[in-house]
Amino acid sequence: MQPNLNLITIDNNLNLSQELLQELVLEPRINALKWSEITHQTPNLKIGYPGQHLASLITGIKGKKTGARGDDLEDGTEVKSCSRIDQMDKCKQCEAPVARREKTCFECGSSNIERKNDSKWLFTIRSENDLKVLTEYVPRILLILGDYSNFYQEDFNTLRFQCFEIWTNNERQKRFKEIMNNNYYYNIYLENKKNHPKKTPAPQNFWPYKYQFYLCNPILTFSCLVNKASTQPEIIINHYIPPHINRANIDSILMPINLLYQEEKNLIKDYLNIENDHDLPEMIDENTRNILPLRPINKGFSPKKPYSRSSKKDKF
Repeated sequence: MQPNLNLITIDNNLNLSQELLQELVLEPRINALKWSEITHQTPNLKIGYPGQHLASLITGIKGKKTGARGDDLEDGTEVKSCSRIDQMDKCKQCEAPVARREKTCFECGSSNIERKNDSKWLFTIRSENDLKVLTEYVPRILLILGDYSNFYQEDFNTLRFQCFEIWTNNERQKRFKEIMNNNYYYNIYLENKKNHPKKTPAPQNFWPYKYQFYLCNPILTFSCLVNKASTQPEIIINHYIPPHINRANIDSILMPINLLYQEEKNLIKDYLNIENDHDLPEMIDENTRNILPLRPINKGFSPKKPYSRSSKKDKF
């Protein structure tokens, strides 16, 4: 989990990261919001390529100008970006699309709006070689996420950008390899190809803040908030691990207890020698959640009351 020091050639990382977010993400977004008011088109600007620029500044490692093919960074790191900012919402009354900034449906006038928060990272694996490259040859997965820190309070003027690291060949993060191998390629992709040989199965969805995500023990290396994002953006860096620091002794993010099924909570209670659910910790650390199993394929879960990370004031 030690970055290649010889390839860390970009310095002044925090200042450059702020400048990049301002110039490539925030200022274009403000312009897109202005034109969206006129055209009624989505203002959602994809974060893919800006995410790769940001990844280079956070890690200090240059890219290889490969676009969608080849290594994203010179050390072989794979960069995946996901943005939940300015997703198109849906009217629950007539099912018409509703822009994030609209408070009522343009079609029917209803204020009963379903706010979407479901974008995810995608991993495309279509062969044994693709699988081996992702889980063995790629040393590090860098997950860039743009979202709202106060989404469930419908505060869409405060943005958050984060970067998580998963080191594919490290024992601490071995669940990533298990998920891509067993949960996806062998049991979903190949089964779908066998049953529908002329169709290409969907990529592997990797959801922020879901059970599988936390099982991989992702390490947060960068986080910032953007206040007044739609008018006069103010970037506040609240977490950063410099590029040269070995990640081996850095704690991974904590997992909310409310993501667990009852049988999984029972495993935690046994491990911690706890009798009642109400004595369980609200957040589970890496050592404790290592006893949790992978879930059966296609078994999903959404908590009844969404966990708002903002309620913890961005403690990870």
